[in-house]
Amino acid sequence: MTQPERIRFGILRARTRRPGWLSALKDALERPLTTYYLLLGATALLLVIGLIMVLSASSVRAYRETGDSYTIVRRQMMWVLIGVPCAFIASRVSERWVRRLSYPAFGVSLTLLLVTAFAGKEVGGNTNWLVLGPVQIQPSEIAKLSLIIWASNIYANKERRLGNLHQMLVPVVPGMVLATGLVVLGRDLGTALVFFALLVAMLWVVGAPGRLFGMVFAVVTVAALGLAATSPTRLARIANFADPFKDYHGTGWQPAHGLYAMASGGVLGEGIGASQQKWGQLPEAHTDFIFAVLGEELGLVGTLLVIGLFLVLAYAGVRVARETKQPFVRYCTFGIVVWLLGQMIINVGMVLALLPVIGIPLPLVSYGGSSLLPTLSALGLVIGFARREPAAARALAQRRRARSAGLSA
Repeated sequence: MTQPERIRFGILRARTRRPGWLSALKDALERPLTTYYLLLGATALLLVIGLIMVLSASSVRAYRETGDSYTIVRRQMMWVLIGVPCAFIASRVSERWVRRLSYPAFGVSLTLLLVTAFAGKEVGGNTNWLVLGPVQIQPSEIAKLSLIIWASNIYANKERRLGNLHQMLVPVVPGMVLATGLVVLGRDLGTALVFFALLVAMLWVVGAPGRLFGMVFAVVTVAALGLAATSPTRLARIANFADPFKDYHGTGWQPAHGLYAMASGGVLGEGIGASQQKWGQLPEAHTDFIFAVLGEELGLVGTLLVIGLFLVLAYAGVRVARETKQPFVRYCTFGIVVWLLGQMIINVGMVLALLPVIGIPLPLVSYGGSSLLPTLSALGLVIGFARREPAAARALAQRRRARSAGLSA
């Protein structure tokens, strides 16, 4: 090889050689259990961050109402202690049993939504809470998971007939429209938009034609504007969301103070527990606007960490949906990813005044058992799907055998 040829060959090798950290990252992502551990790790971190932020954001309100700063976070801890076993059980239940529960879960969800629409408790202008003795639940949160499982089961059964538009639409679209209509009866526009996102996601993943989406978006836009027009408060929120300072002492109060909290946090934040906005200026600091308190106390670094963890969940979920050969697993996982990621985007958009305030909690972080339990159960399902992937199952079996051999020795 001549000198010029050696030079050209060396340049080509330098261009194609990856940096060491890129090679290490690629090798780590290709391991069979990577998806499983990404889901476990991101879920656990978000739960821990959520508990810390609920404690901080709710302490002032809890002390004023009960004389004990830990009242609200104790309730959240109770829901976590219930939700983690639910997630574990969901991760171990077979796909066959999950599919068997799809129709009963769908029927129970519709019944609860119907009862809530006509006999529910009104909170914040929305009739979306149902009182069952000492417990108060939000059936629409439970319905999100049941709708995904129900639609995924139907589409999995119709896998070979999904080229037909009628098979694609019936009965999934009427069923999800019915559930959305019951939520709209309770004037919960935010949850109705999440239901719509789930419907669009399920249609997209089964290959619905593009013209159908255009028609659906047009109908939903007209319906959303019509519903907003029936509520002066909601209409004012939509009209002023881009500049909440126009109506600072009215509908702009909550988003304006959310922006104050985010701006005062800077890059590294004021420190855990040091939020000023939670002292009464920011309504719903521990629920819908907990991201604002997080931004104030943990700064840009903390907010990017939380958003990054949701993106990790989405990436791992898409990997599960892409690698599986089971149609139900693919549809169910994709629906759960859209639900959690979409709800995160809506919540963060509300706090940043990029979207109107429509009362959507931040999954795994905001206070509330009605949101936390279905979310943990959904993530438990996806974690179970990940650990049952053939390569992951073999790797786990090898580890168990190695552990057993070590103990016996």
